[in-house]
Amino acid sequence: MTASETTAPVQWPAGYRINPRVDGPAPDIVEAFRDMPVAAIGDSMSRNIGTVGLRQYHARLDTVLCGPAVTVRVRPGDNLMIHKALMLVQPGDVLVIDGGGDVTQALVGGLMRTTCMAKQLGGLVIDGAIRDLCEWAPDGMPIFARGHTHRGPSKDGPGEINIPVACAGLAVLPGDLVVGDADGLIAVPAAEAADVLERCRAHLKKEARIRADNAAGTSDPERFDAALRAKGLPV
Repeated sequence: MTASETTAPVQWPAGYRINPRVDGPAPDIVEAFRDMPVAAIGDSMSRNIGTVGLRQYHARLDTVLCGPAVTVRVRPGDNLMIHKALMLVQPGDVLVIDGGGDVTQALVGGLMRTTCMAKQLGGLVIDGAIRDLCEWAPDGMPIFARGHTHRGPSKDGPGEINIPVACAGLAVLPGDLVVGDADGLIAVPAAEAADVLERCRAHLKKEARIRADNAAGTSDPERFDAALRAKGLPV
């Protein structure tokens, strides 16, 4: 075998691709984001970033999903490449699955939850359907999905792993930090995570001051009156 043959790029069949896992932010940054509400992260990132139309299927509202993304794009209703992705994840990873928003066939079920638990996955985000709801409800595996159905998936492919995906209106790159709570989900680019964390902390301090003023009845009317005057209102 020649040197060129050993270094030649993989020729994937059409519709298939498996890229290496991408490291996310440093572990201390990931852990710090567990205390950051998704709404506050969104406020620190222009307020127009996040999923639309997903709901949580784990029971506890205070459960936080937080970890680096391993991304998967599948044909609607097919989970072959999700099974492959579960062979590649590391503890704490979040599996982000672009299933095209289809809810006619479930992409994951209770048997796959046992695999996720064994792999110590950080959670799942699925623009598609799940099944076996009673098995997903207990603590230990946060999961957000578009919907649910009893109808099971095929395992024929195609699909791609660790590529840029669009999941319920959220752009996610492999290694992005994905954070989810009762309000929704957001993805923070890995290279920007430290900066976003500091902006989020500053935003929460500002909110604490506003909350205290609201509670005391001493909030500054100029906070909104100035904006109204700028629009020409005589206030």
